[in-house]
Amino acid sequence: MTGFAAGQGSGAGHDWSWDIRSVNGKTFDLRLRLPELEGLEQGLRKAVAEVARRGNISLSLKLARSQGDEAMRLSGPGLEAALAALGQVRRAAEAQGMALAEPTPVDILTLRGVIDQSAPEIADPAELVGLILADLGAGLAAFAQMRAGEGAEIGAVVAAQLARIAELTETAAEQAEARRPEAAAALNAALARVMEGAPGADPARIAQELAMLAVKADVTEELDRLRAHIKAARALLADDGPVGRKFEFLTQEFVREANTLCSKAGNAALTATGLELKHVIDQMREQIMNVE
Repeated sequence: MTGFAAGQGSGAGHDWSWDIRSVNGKTFDLRLRLPELEGLEQGLRKAVAEVARRGNISLSLKLARSQGDEAMRLSGPGLEAALAALGQVRRAAEAQGMALAEPTPVDILTLRGVIDQSAPEIADPAELVGLILADLGAGLAAFAQMRAGEGAEIGAVVAAQLARIAELTETAAEQAEARRPEAAAALNAALARVMEGAPGADPARIAQELAMLAVKADVTEELDRLRAHIKAARALLADDGPVGRKFEFLTQEFVREANTLCSKAGNAALTATGLELKHVIDQMREQIMNVE
């Protein structure tokens, strides 16, 4: 299921901004883009896993020192190198009879390497990680709520599809019952043709073979299994936990029974119902791919 949330916060001398988003996926795949901060990745993976079990999810977090806490820090080696270079320039100028003005402190500070540009060490990483995780807690709740809202809408669509599948299943049952006289007449006609073409054949043996063909053409078991699958699917819809993987497997069973029903139909009306069943089941399977 899709979802998105974003936010920003500050604390422990730092500012941060983050966003999390998800798209449909058969498995749980979490990708993180984080600053190196001990304990942060582990904490975020645990927090996300508590609100999502399926989908391709990406979370990005940017961290920076708070501007109010930025202090100018001199680089000792850089300052010494800059002063040495200035002295060398002055001596070279004097050797050429040139007089140079004395550099001001501001001039010296603008020289490369005098100001330490490296990020200062974080005084208390555990405190910062705790603040970030606490801040993301509300954001992850909003992220989960968005996914749940989409899930509820998909659930309504799937429930309507299941109702249509149940309706078609009962239609198929009525058509299968209605075709019995036609099937019996076809078997009798087949028996008569065989006996006419092979006068020496054993009528009992031929009747037995035709009866076996009739049993193989019976769709009662397929209809019973479709009814059982409909019941199981409705139970999954009522479940509050993650059901996507289970539902996906169940749709495969729906497809199997609908295919067998079509292959056994032997009747135009029943075949048309079986094809419509396959169509609705395929639509439902596409929706289930988005369900956690």
